[in-house]
Amino acid sequence: MMEEEHATASRIAVGAEGGADVAQPRPLSRDRVTLVVDGTHFVVDPAVFTTYPDTVLGRMFGRARQHSFTRPNAKGQYEIAEGIGANIFRVILDFYRAGLLLCPEGVSLAELREACDYLCINFDYSTVRCRDLSALLHELSNDGARRRFEAFLEELLVPAMVSSAQEGERESHIVVLTDEDIVDWDHDHPPPMGEEHTQIIYSSRLFRFFKFIENRDVAKALLKERGLKNIRIGIEGYPTCKEKVKRRPGGRSEVIYSYVQRPFLQLSWEKEEGKSRHVDFQCVRSRSVPNLITALGEGPTRATPTPQVDELDRLNGPAP
Repeated sequence: MMEEEHATASRIAVGAEGGADVAQPRPLSRDRVTLVVDGTHFVVDPAVFTTYPDTVLGRMFGRARQHSFTRPNAKGQYEIAEGIGANIFRVILDFYRAGLLLCPEGVSLAELREACDYLCINFDYSTVRCRDLSALLHELSNDGARRRFEAFLEELLVPAMVSSAQEGERESHIVVLTDEDIVDWDHDHPPPMGEEHTQIIYSSRLFRFFKFIENRDVAKALLKERGLKNIRIGIEGYPTCKEKVKRRPGGRSEVIYSYVQRPFLQLSWEKEEGKSRHVDFQCVRSRSVPNLITALGEGPTRATPTPQVDELDRLNGPAP
């Protein structure tokens, strides 16, 4: 069945330079254009593109060409689709005649996906056929993960980050627990790792989402697009409840907590975390000091230490 579909889709109005056109399912118009993609020349009837007017090629060779917005080069050829390989573009042309993206073996499905995004061609199971189902499902999962995380971001994560910002914080460290998790800390002996500064989100759905490293990669990319900095997403141990108490010599007690592995997300909305935005100027000692002993003040003559001066003090001081 795959071979029959590919044979049908291959009967298109396209010829690579040096080859002859094959039989066509319907007559072509006399209007032919030469497209140059990745150094390869394709002779095409532009009417095939207008069938999909919402795609990039549909716009270029539809009204845009009629109004002279799409113009050829000095040789009368159209140089298009920069960055797309010729083998990928052949699959794209198949789509315009057969309505299917028939991805042959040896062609990267990820590259085909990027080309479809660039050319505004719908990429889903209704338009893509390939033998490598793993690669296809991976790309479809990335789409689904992006849509789901956009919802999680607005529903769960943004409110947590806004809460931190309103407290004057510049970053958020969020741990995701399941709906069934219970946190019960000893108030006199809390966990010794600073978890009291961590925000907790109870969501079994988000917990399951972050279990997959591929989903975490999608989330990182989306957060970076939204302008956030210093993004870390992973799995770490989180203390939930007191397990036992040990007595140390001297009467000091130590609480042992039970830890569970849960997803965490750490990010900042500042460019450079923990760095001052003004410049501190510090005066250095004069190079005329005769020797190291004098500089250290251990000899008979002490060098008068020069005070450190902050530029803000200089600006706010009295005028000379």
